[in-house]
Amino acid sequence: MRLFLCEKPSQAKDIAKVLGATRKGDGCWQGTDVCVTWCIGHLLETAPPDSYDARYKRWSLDDLPIVPERWKMLVKPKTASQFKAVKRLLGEARELVIATDADREGEMIARELVEHCRYRGPIQRLWLSALDDASIRKALGQLRPGNETYSLYHCALGRSRADWLIGMNMSRLFTLLGRQSGYQGVLPVGRVQTPTLRLVVDRDRSIANFVPVAYWAIEVQLCHSDQNFMAQWHAPEAVCDDQGRCLDPQLAQRAAEQMRAAGSARVMKVKTERVREAAPLPFDLGTLQELCSKKFGLGAQETLDVAQALYETYKLITYPRSDCGYLPLSQHAEAPAILAALQRADTSLTPLQPYLQAQRRSRAWNDGKVTAHHGIIPTVAASDPARLPAKHKAVYTLIRARYLAQFLPNHEFDRTQADLACAEQALRAVGKRIVEPGWRRALPEALTASAQAGASNTSSTRTREAPPAQVLPALQEGDDCQVREVHLKDLWTQPPKPFTEGDLIKAMKNVAKWVDDPKLKQKLKETTGIGTEATRASIIQGLIDRGYLTKSGKALAATAAAFSLIDAVPRAIADPGTTAIWEQALDMVQSGEMTLEEFLTRQSTWMGKLVQRCTGLRLSISGPPAAGNGTPWKQKRRSGKQRKTAAAAKGSKPRKTASSRTVKPR
Repeated sequence: MRLFLCEKPSQAKDIAKVLGATRKGDGCWQGTDVCVTWCIGHLLETAPPDSYDARYKRWSLDDLPIVPERWKMLVKPKTASQFKAVKRLLGEARELVIATDADREGEMIARELVEHCRYRGPIQRLWLSALDDASIRKALGQLRPGNETYSLYHCALGRSRADWLIGMNMSRLFTLLGRQSGYQGVLPVGRVQTPTLRLVVDRDRSIANFVPVAYWAIEVQLCHSDQNFMAQWHAPEAVCDDQGRCLDPQLAQRAAEQMRAAGSARVMKVKTERVREAAPLPFDLGTLQELCSKKFGLGAQETLDVAQALYETYKLITYPRSDCGYLPLSQHAEAPAILAALQRADTSLTPLQPYLQAQRRSRAWNDGKVTAHHGIIPTVAASDPARLPAKHKAVYTLIRARYLAQFLPNHEFDRTQADLACAEQALRAVGKRIVEPGWRRALPEALTASAQAGASNTSSTRTREAPPAQVLPALQEGDDCQVREVHLKDLWTQPPKPFTEGDLIKAMKNVAKWVDDPKLKQKLKETTGIGTEATRASIIQGLIDRGYLTKSGKALAATAAAFSLIDAVPRAIADPGTTAIWEQALDMVQSGEMTLEEFLTRQSTWMGKLVQRCTGLRLSISGPPAAGNGTPWKQKRRSGKQRKTAAAAKGSKPRKTASSRTVKPR
């Protein structure tokens, strides 16, 4: 019997259907000399400390560090019945095809069972990124030898055991230290979750310590050839901060009065350039989570759950837990069929038909940049989004739009910058005129506008996400423009915004910018930061569930326990650079330059030193108050009296935040 071992029941059902294994058995699908079985994620788990020694049931500082001499795996109680079925089938199989997800975690899910059940027969690997029939048939025709992907297993196993060493030892250590100070909760520590928590703690501290600074701006409404447009005042550099904001209220007041009195502005220079924007890449999971948080307010886990349903249940998209937005060149051959299916399924795409070119090859098709999984795209099993639940529809239309964009022209517009002089004051007006909507025609809001208008011209396909940029009149050097209004604005610098789940996902992916070492920074860029596409959502949710983070609306904020823990843990634990060091070592394990045993010996030694260094710490669970409403900066913002006092020191009275004064010309 040839046995296919899948990661999930739904995946097994889809593969079994293609193989003709339609007879339901005990934990499997059966066919002629073929059987398809499944895991339910990991059927095995690394044994807890008390499985090695009963004394570890009681947490004690004297027992740390805990480092197993021989690692044990236990059957998960909740899925024990499926484990029995898989073990029986492995004993009966003459050949095994590993059909778990095509990444190192999927490799580990299968290989740990092979090891535990002592299967010794031949192994092949099914490398699959989509669950529609066409993709499954294609992958079945390209089975890989099992030894090609075996090193992924050791790589995943090394990461898993090193995570166990940190989680079990440091969580026990800091929980016990917390109890000594009267804190009775558990203080879990982890290689990914602790640096992630530090990101939020650092952001909250920046917000809490923020002191707003007053600055002044002038907006001038001009008119030329009966067309109004807006220009911005450019203050002299000597009175501006590093972002070009004027800090001198008296100079701003004089400038406004001078421009009001002048009544006109002269065009000194006009520059127009054609800007061509290529289509954005198809989504990876992190980018999808980020945009769904911003547009729809969906949590990271919520977005993943919806995408997983679109993949497993509806078969409408490819594998969603991808960290890559690029596509393999071989996939381009499927484009005509996918485009045709999408257009048949949804008549709202009809306006795009004249512009779609299936032969167009965007920058997305690049074999050199495809990782274990390619970008998330629609499958040929297309459906009308109107038939989906609301959240599924919203996510699917975003994924579909990114794919359609690859077959549309560049978005092109003319950007005009006009520099003007008014009473010896410098003004600048910027305008944008869309020349070719291009790929923006595929955006969901553009399609909606097109359907409402019954046409697909330029104006109807413009995105509605933000107010359209102004179109300047035809200006030439030496032209005079009438001054209609002068708006003097007194404003305040704004603090950083609290993290949302989407923002935090993005920060985890781009965590390299918080690392100084150039080599580690580069490694984090190569490995897309900390965590994986499959785990980031659960890490954030875990921090919320454990009381480290609170959520109000979209905003996340750290609790007092989070501040105290981050202040107490060794810097290496909270530093994302540690992940980069691990990944460098795991690359060596995967390439054969370092054995798994050597990697774990180094991790154990390092862990022992950390425990020894931290055992004598005195931990106090306290810290700056976390703002549940996500706006802790308001605690530090100056009162009206304080602001007046500060302004008086500068010789002027700034008005309320974001207010403006309009000075009309005589």
